[in-house]
Amino acid sequence: MIDQATIDRILNAATIADVVSEFVTLRRRGVNLVGLCPFHPDKTPSFYVSPAKNICKCFSCGEGGDPLHFIMKHEQLSFQDALRFLAKKYHIEFEEKELTDEEKRAQGDRESMFIVNSWAQKYFTSRLLEHEEGKTVGLAYFNERGFREDIIRKFQLGYSLEKRDDLCRTALKNGYRQAFLEKTGLVSFHEDGTAHDRFRGRVIFPIHTLSGKVVAFGGRILRKSDKTAKYINSPESDIYHKSNELYGIYFARNAIRKEDRCYLVEGYTDVISMHQAGLENVVAPCGTALTQGQIRMIHRLTDNITVLYDGDAAGIKAAIRGIDLFLEEGMNVKVLLLPDGEDPDSFARKNSAGEFTGYIREHETDFIRFKAGLLLSEAGDDPIKRASLITDIIRSIAVIPEGIIRTEYVKECSRMLDVREQVLISALNKERDKRHNALRKTRQETPAPPPAAEPEKEDSPPEEAVVPVVRKTEMSPYRAYEETLLRYVIYSGEQILFDYMEGEEHRLVRVAEYIRSELQHDEITFSVPVHQQIMEEAVIRCQEPDFTASRHFLSHPDPEISRTTILLMDPVYPFHFDAVWKARDAFVAQRETVAPLLQKEMQDEEPTRHEMETLQELKEKERELLKQIDLFEHTLRRDLFALKEVHIRQKIAEIKHKIKDLQQEGKIDEIIELMKEQTHLNELKIELSRELGERIILPPTHTGRHPQPPVIHH
Repeated sequence: MIDQATIDRILNAATIADVVSEFVTLRRRGVNLVGLCPFHPDKTPSFYVSPAKNICKCFSCGEGGDPLHFIMKHEQLSFQDALRFLAKKYHIEFEEKELTDEEKRAQGDRESMFIVNSWAQKYFTSRLLEHEEGKTVGLAYFNERGFREDIIRKFQLGYSLEKRDDLCRTALKNGYRQAFLEKTGLVSFHEDGTAHDRFRGRVIFPIHTLSGKVVAFGGRILRKSDKTAKYINSPESDIYHKSNELYGIYFARNAIRKEDRCYLVEGYTDVISMHQAGLENVVAPCGTALTQGQIRMIHRLTDNITVLYDGDAAGIKAAIRGIDLFLEEGMNVKVLLLPDGEDPDSFARKNSAGEFTGYIREHETDFIRFKAGLLLSEAGDDPIKRASLITDIIRSIAVIPEGIIRTEYVKECSRMLDVREQVLISALNKERDKRHNALRKTRQETPAPPPAAEPEKEDSPPEEAVVPVVRKTEMSPYRAYEETLLRYVIYSGEQILFDYMEGEEHRLVRVAEYIRSELQHDEITFSVPVHQQIMEEAVIRCQEPDFTASRHFLSHPDPEISRTTILLMDPVYPFHFDAVWKARDAFVAQRETVAPLLQKEMQDEEPTRHEMETLQELKEKERELLKQIDLFEHTLRRDLFALKEVHIRQKIAEIKHKIKDLQQEGKIDEIIELMKEQTHLNELKIELSRELGERIILPPTHTGRHPQPPVIHH
């Protein structure tokens, strides 16, 4: 476990822009940064990063939080492991207490699988570089491919011995459990108790996540065999989904951002050879056809991609298949077919980085020219084939989300194919209508989720208990208003809103306490249970030294509370909460430095000119600070009254409904009583509107009086 002092050092060191930019390419937008959300398919940047508030939030899917919670979500890590991740990033050393056997058992399967994979990578590398068989067979193969030793070590390449179960026996001897060797796919166990290493007799290519964790392995067999696949990968598991991983992405991510372009190739050795040649912004699919998940991973780093394929027929078909996926994602796609007989691996070994990039610049082409030129050569003068060609290209243009780009491609297509532009536009509109109709039909056919079960009826609470006005969370008309107030609690719950003297006792009223008191005065509790839980806990904990509500609830052990907090945190929320408290702290600190001047002024001593200027500057800051605090108070009061007003409206609506029922029953006396209550509630509505223009009122003290608090004591 990590001690609290170290946790604070880690959280203070971690900056949201620095952490997020490792995984998402961010661009400046005003005071914030924006990029494509890593947590859902995002074509238009909706993921905002606020350096000032040190948080992020997606305004499409709602995910976000501070640097720690971003890492927890993105890397699927526990709270402790995310802290270790950030500590390593910021070179913060710490000591952890030894975990008990029970704590070790409590660690999740995912973490254990990553640990096993990390150990296996070291095992494979040691067998390659240190074992006689590894050096004779595996290392000789890599040397034959021209890989330097530094590249072999960088990509953590390895070798698995021909021996049937060497990895298994070594892992078990080192204390790794059989269950995780099997779950990661490193070992297969049979009913008779025998074990077989999955990658035996193969050179190994570890597959890394975007953050550098070993998630799987690829293995290439070196002996010729008609019965054995040339390449095999780790099977799908809890931590590995090949459709979401790209080989080399960890080593390419910085270069992709720097060059603002990604090269996509087919194989592991293509990536390594190009990397060795000096082209580091290159990745490859993990032994599978290109998927939307892989494309989105690239798109988070750059809008521009060049697809490099062999010049043979198979490479050409693969290039065509992948184009539409990139276009649909809104990326700028170039295609490069290498000369016949060459692949990126062989071409990189024959050419320097400058020669390779020069060849790419000269020969890469956009998808229209590539696809049209390719299909035109096949169609020849056959009008049926030419019509089919035009339809094929129009289908590709139709998937492009940006209208202006579609228009430009139509113009280019019209010129190349010698077809009137209006004809292509008409075909394009029909194709897009067809796509929209298909999508609409799919949505209509998707079964709606089953209705939520009605909550069980609770026993009647005692008379003195506060009864929530609404029981149904999902249909609560108060939810949006409650969430607004909870933002005050999360951002500023621990801040002192007022301090005042009651008799000889000095009292402090914090933001969370004030909100809770105001609501209690009107017997209002939050209709959403987790909202009420956050409120109550904030009031209890806000008295503790060094308590910060946002940090506390973001890392809360209750996942519902932490998830709710992340959703509520809003990096571009219209009122800048932090500015008030930072200004107040700066003002108080400055007051302390000029305390002798204030004392001098109170004793009617003549100040110097410099002292007068300093005092004048301090008073100006005090006036500005009071304005900011007044603005905060006014905004908070407005949002409190908004919730109270909607409660009153709800009660009035309920009364009207009751009156209507009673009129049918002819119960005049009860109707009169309800009408009196309705009149009183209408008066309260008017009073709330008036109070919005007045100074905030403190909750009554035990004497029943409202104290008049000075905001700042001199």
